[in-house]
Amino acid sequence: MFKRIGLFLLVNILVVTTISLVLNLLGVRPYLNAYGMDYQSLAVFCLVWGMGGAFISLGISRMMAKWSMGVKVIPEDTRDPQLLELVRTVHTLARGAQLTVMPEVGIYDSPEVNAFATGPSRNRSLVAVSTGLLQRMNSSEVKGVLGHEVAHIANGDMVTMTLIQGVVNAFVMFLARAIAFALTSSRDRDDSRESSSFGSYYLVQFILEIVFMILGSMVVAWFSRYREFRADAGGAKLAGKPNMIQALEGLSRTFNVVDPVMASSSSAVQALKISSRPSGWLALFSTHPPLEDRIARLKSGSSQIL
Repeated sequence: MFKRIGLFLLVNILVVTTISLVLNLLGVRPYLNAYGMDYQSLAVFCLVWGMGGAFISLGISRMMAKWSMGVKVIPEDTRDPQLLELVRTVHTLARGAQLTVMPEVGIYDSPEVNAFATGPSRNRSLVAVSTGLLQRMNSSEVKGVLGHEVAHIANGDMVTMTLIQGVVNAFVMFLARAIAFALTSSRDRDDSRESSSFGSYYLVQFILEIVFMILGSMVVAWFSRYREFRADAGGAKLAGKPNMIQALEGLSRTFNVVDPVMASSSSAVQALKISSRPSGWLALFSTHPPLEDRIARLKSGSSQIL
């Protein structure tokens, strides 16, 4: 626990320091001044903070996965036959996906049947599987899981989702500040200058950011579900449709085995499944489609159009 808290604080310090230096180098002035709000400075401020934080997290995602989750990279010359087969399968699938640089292959200790792909680019990626997956799945199911994760890398999903998250972050910050200023500023009748109560401004900004973050999360989740369908289709192409279907059916039998670390993973870590089956309006915030829908799409062949 203390290790994760320390890593969280370290990453946040890195993000704040890096973005502050970038803003200084760009010469971005404070967007609130005695004359009102400078919308150009506000736009640059929000863009740098929104995109910067997301891409810094993506840039160190492989390192953070290894540190925070205890992922151990498997050497290609390992003498463990099960792990050697795992590495060979990932590399075979990667070559089938026309990746020029093979992903690192790692394993982490978790009872959850799961796997994820992460990394800042196709050439600097990591595919990690849980010990629970290797214990509970047969070779065909494992191949389907790995095909799905390699498809995430080949499709550039980590970068795509980070870009979407960064854009949403920037819009949330900009709209919350601009609308809060418009709602709380009042025109002085004596000198026609705008004045604003900073206390009410920051309160309204805080409330608006919460509202817009909720709406933005729905947008990000929708894109994530779309990318999951694409990764299923890619996994079926790389590993074979029967293996991909078997993998999803295997996951549906183990969805209630939850790892709290994976449940809190960032958007840069693309997990194969979620740990619950949300219904109603909660489904709007789900990053993964229901396993039943994913299996049905593969069986019907409709996922191939994505």
